[in-house]
Amino acid sequence: MKQVFPSRKLRFRHRVEFWAARTVLSLLGWLPHKLARGLCVFLAALSYAFWPRLRRVGLFNLRIAFPDWTDKQRRRVLFAEFRNLGRMLADFAHFPHFNRDNIERLIIYDGFENYDEARKKGRGIIFLTAHFGNWELGSFAHGVYGYPCNFVVRKMDNPLIDEMINRYRCASGGRAIEKREFARQALKAFERNEAVGILMDQNMLPGEGTFVDFFGLPASTTTGPARVARRTGAPVILGLVIWDSKLKKYRLRFDRLDWIKCGDPEKEIVMNTANFTRRIEEYIRRYPDQWLWVHRRWKTRPPGEPPLYPF
Repeated sequence: MKQVFPSRKLRFRHRVEFWAARTVLSLLGWLPHKLARGLCVFLAALSYAFWPRLRRVGLFNLRIAFPDWTDKQRRRVLFAEFRNLGRMLADFAHFPHFNRDNIERLIIYDGFENYDEARKKGRGIIFLTAHFGNWELGSFAHGVYGYPCNFVVRKMDNPLIDEMINRYRCASGGRAIEKREFARQALKAFERNEAVGILMDQNMLPGEGTFVDFFGLPASTTTGPARVARRTGAPVILGLVIWDSKLKKYRLRFDRLDWIKCGDPEKEIVMNTANFTRRIEEYIRRYPDQWLWVHRRWKTRPPGEPPLYPF
């Protein structure tokens, strides 16, 4: 069953933005997939040149993560990330065209046995993911393959675009869960032995997360997945959508994340949040051009520390 969120008070600006976004998605969806990808990658390359603010953030983050790299290496990775975002947009516009008969042209499973083993435990699954590769494709393709899941989203400012985007996301049978409803809806999903996907690589505001190591610096990170996992006993699976340049398609890679015990509830939550973050970092180091470097991941600083970003 599809789920979208009720519309909020609409403004003229909302309607204009909605029709512009709908036109773009419809046009890209009408074009042949290969042509749509080529167009979006070209536009993404232009965005790299004409969007200096995002370029500054991305290069700043890459200096933090890879201090030994040359500026040329960092620019190459950031440019590849922009191209990846373009490919992602084209793929998203084509979601309505994919089904069980043709989904393998776009994405295949890798390590599905890890997910299946967790599913057979009957306690639901925490499907942990990140802004990596084509993250929008992960839950959608999983649903096309016959395993629709719930996924946590943050409401967009424009309610019309919010509803449209969620219709695309839910086209394969998944359910969107608003961020504030995560804990309650996750418990209901686990009772049905369903998976709940959550992105956990975003900066959290002061008081909303805990600081764990990420590329050598403390990063404010959500403890939600670890808290829910400890409370319910639901297994945690890392699921990342990786672009395979040799196959010319994506791989939905599943890894098992074992729970670390220490006897102290709060310490366990912090320890496992740190472990989850470390595993995501490992994949980013292997595929640095597939992570969202233009997000200010280290914006929130520990008490007493000055701001990290100069802009």
